[in-house]
Amino acid sequence: MLERIRIVLIGTSHPGNIGGTARAMQNMGLGDLALVAPRCEPLTADTISRASGADTLVHRSRQVATLEEAVADCTLVVGASARSRTLPWPMIAPRELGSRLPLELADSAARVALVFGREDSGLTNAELQRCHAHVHIPTNPDFSSLNLAAAVQVLAYECRLAWLDHEQGGSATPPDDSQGQPLATHEELEHYFAHLERTLIAIEFHDPAMPRQLMARLRRLTLRSRPERMELNILRGILSATEKVAANRSAQGSPDAGDDAAS
Repeated sequence: MLERIRIVLIGTSHPGNIGGTARAMQNMGLGDLALVAPRCEPLTADTISRASGADTLVHRSRQVATLEEAVADCTLVVGASARSRTLPWPMIAPRELGSRLPLELADSAARVALVFGREDSGLTNAELQRCHAHVHIPTNPDFSSLNLAAAVQVLAYECRLAWLDHEQGGSATPPDDSQGQPLATHEELEHYFAHLERTLIAIEFHDPAMPRQLMARLRRLTLRSRPERMELNILRGILSATEKVAANRSAQGSPDAGDDAAS
């Protein structure tokens, strides 16, 4: 289970925090690290010093340009957020996150990503809207700033507790038989959202010049429902049929080129 949990760091600016993250991960048995557009050299003497022997995780980490690349194959993406947002998103506590993992990873093809933002500004709203849920570490409100590696340590610890409980035969709610199909991956969901927006623009339901958070709300609705791959294929089939009908009606309503010549 632990090997299918990925830690994703976005825009990290201090190499020591990458090393501290590697140490926190190895302490808890996690080994999959992805670095998204780091703002520093990931592997320095400071990285190695802070890693305290776990720098092998940094050596084999994957460095990519975007969050989408880092989590493309993941079926659950959870963003760490310390701030309330204008558009509320499903929020879970670290302990609840841990308790969900055995069921989330029951399918051997499932992958979970825990996403952490920049030291100075965290995750952007756009990045958070690409997560199924947000996790908030309930720190002291009078002193809530938490070091990046420390935040990773807290969530990695909850992952390990859940794994230990699962290994020792801890009770878990059996999955619903109706949800036995593979869940849609992040990459498949992003293709769906692009298709959905294109279709809504074509039928003049969505005006990108005045978005009014429409796509953000539809994204939240879809991510909250955790669609299976087959369900997503059905939705995309509906969108394709809608595009076809809209195109046919548009063609029927436009003047014929021959009529223009005769007029």
